[in-house]
Amino acid sequence: MPPIDQITTFASDQPVLTSFIGVFALVLLVAAYFALRAIQRMAVRFFHSHVAPRPVEDILTVVAASIATGVSAQGMWRFSGDVLGFDGPLRLLLFAFIEVAVITSAVRARRNMRENFSAGIDGIAVWALTGLTAVLSSMDARSMAEAIFRLAAPLVAAWLWERGMAIERHRISGRSRINWRLTPERALVRIGLAEVSDRTASEVDAHRRLTRVALAAKRARALRESGASDRKMRAALTKLDRAMDRAVEHTGLAVDSVRQEALLSQIGALYNTSALIDLTPPVPWDPEPEPVRPAVAAGRSVIDDDDDEVQVLDGPPPVVDTAQRAALMRAAREYWDKQIERKFVPRATDIAHETGVSLATAREYRALWKLEPKAHALLEAAFHEHGIIDTGTFPAIETEQVLTVNGSSAAR
Repeated sequence: MPPIDQITTFASDQPVLTSFIGVFALVLLVAAYFALRAIQRMAVRFFHSHVAPRPVEDILTVVAASIATGVSAQGMWRFSGDVLGFDGPLRLLLFAFIEVAVITSAVRARRNMRENFSAGIDGIAVWALTGLTAVLSSMDARSMAEAIFRLAAPLVAAWLWERGMAIERHRISGRSRINWRLTPERALVRIGLAEVSDRTASEVDAHRRLTRVALAAKRARALRESGASDRKMRAALTKLDRAMDRAVEHTGLAVDSVRQEALLSQIGALYNTSALIDLTPPVPWDPEPEPVRPAVAAGRSVIDDDDDEVQVLDGPPPVVDTAQRAALMRAAREYWDKQIERKFVPRATDIAHETGVSLATAREYRALWKLEPKAHALLEAAFHEHGIIDTGTFPAIETEQVLTVNGSSAAR
């Protein structure tokens, strides 16, 4: 008898039981519908909260690591049955204990990384347990190819986990774990095939040619001051003349004011190297008291080296703490850089008046900073064009632009 005839016969013979069965089946269908709907909502909520915000590579890393962990767990299933003799519920409960330990250590390492930027001992445990399960899974392999595959699968999962941790660590902390000292970029820079900065080839060539001129000039000057023989002087001057000819030909030195200033800055720095040993730069973290001026009658004024009147107060100046001293030094430096950009070399009194540092400290700062290329170029220009030597007191110099040196402008 066909199934439909059997159902019809049963329904006609047992109408009450058939009604109960129909009602129960309808309830089961409704419950299944609501259960599937709840599962769907949970899946959508999980996707939007955990999957959608994550990058694609993180999702692929989790998927690939899960597959590799499954391969490792399948190898441990066979190992627990063939080698350990587990069977039934005992085998089901105990076969994947190492994989569970690996996942637990990975979760702990990730939490530790988010809090301390380091995986710690749990990160080492992930690799140790992964290596252990890889070796145990491969011991029950039937061929060399299967053994290699079972060795590789857990290590692939650990590597993907490690790379995901490194990317997240960099995203959270903003820094990489280590900086390699030997990289292809550093090797190319070392042998001269690459440039550290983003300068063009013409800029690099011009800088090198100007540097050759400056070094040749320093060499010729040193030989002349040491009383070298005529032969050495002729050779040095010939080398200087050759370097100058090439610089004029290839860099446009004769018409380019920027490169002329760069050449003067290099020569100024090379000629005044010995002045560095006489400098006494300030120590920003040493809260020493400022030097006391010579004693004079109370209420009288003295004239300093910069021809400005400075009122002398009774008693020594107050002791400046470390933070205040550093703040004053930063303010003086900002004022100096701003004035240098305006083609203006401030005097020590200008620095002291504008920033609040003492005159003695301003003199120390100025003696150090005036050797820098831009300031030295301004002082050299004033000397070569007008024959004025920097004493900290000479007035403004007017050229095509208003060239102001040592704290005076053309209107002052």
